[in-house]
Amino acid sequence: MAADTPRAALLALADGRFPAGGHAHSGGAEAAVAAGRIHDAATLEAFCRGRLHTAGLTAAGLAAAAAAGMDPLLLDEAADARTPSAALRATARRLGRQMLRAGRAAWPAPELDALDAARPRGVHQPVVLGLVVRVAGLPPGDAAHLAGYEAVSGPATAVVRLLGLDPFEATAVLARLSGEVDRVAADATAAARRAVRAGPGELPAASAPLLDITAEAHASWPVRLFAS
Repeated sequence: MAADTPRAALLALADGRFPAGGHAHSGGAEAAVAAGRIHDAATLEAFCRGRLHTAGLTAAGLAAAAAAGMDPLLLDEAADARTPSAALRATARRLGRQMLRAGRAAWPAPELDALDAARPRGVHQPVVLGLVVRVAGLPPGDAAHLAGYEAVSGPATAVVRLLGLDPFEATAVLARLSGEVDRVAADATAAARRAVRAGPGELPAASAPLLDITAEAHASWPVRLFAS
C-alpha cells in the first residue's frame, strides 16, 4: 500500500453508504426468510455462517487475487465457472457494474477505465471490488476482508427489514462472526498468493447449492423486496 494512501479508503469501501448497489440485494436472505429457514437471530447467524464459508470464501479469493494484480478478465472467467446459477451470475455482473461506476468516481484510474471498455456487460462484483481496492492503494488482504464482510453484512441488514429483527441483534450476529470473517479472509488471501504463481485453479471454489437453487426461484418471483 502506498505510504500516502489513507486507511480511510478501506472505511469508505466498507461503508454501507458507499454507492455500490449492495443495499438492494439480500444475498439469498429473502428466499430463506420466505422458506422459514431464517426467522430469528440464531437462524440468521447460521445462514450467514454458511454463506461466509461458501460464497463468501469464493468471493474473497477472487477479490484478493484481483487486488494482487491478476488479470481481471481471467478472474471474471474463473468467477463464472464458480457460479452455476444464471441468476447469481447476472446479479454479480449488475453489482460489478455499479461497483465499477462508484470506484471510477472515487479513485479514477486507467485500469478501471480499461476494464469498463473491455467488458461493458459487466464483470463479477468481487473481481471489480479487488481491482478497486488495488487502485485505492490497499493490499489484497483488505479486499478479502471486504468480500467476506459483505457476505454476512448484506443478509443481516436485509433481515432487519424483512423480519423487523432488532438491529442490535443483527449487529451482535456480525460481531460474533468477526473472527470467522478474519479466518476466511486469511485463507482467501493465501489462496490468492498461490493463484498469482500457479493460476486461478488455486482459488477457492466452495459451493452452496441451496443458495443457487433459491436464487433461481427468487428471480422468478413477481413481487419481491430485494433484487436478489
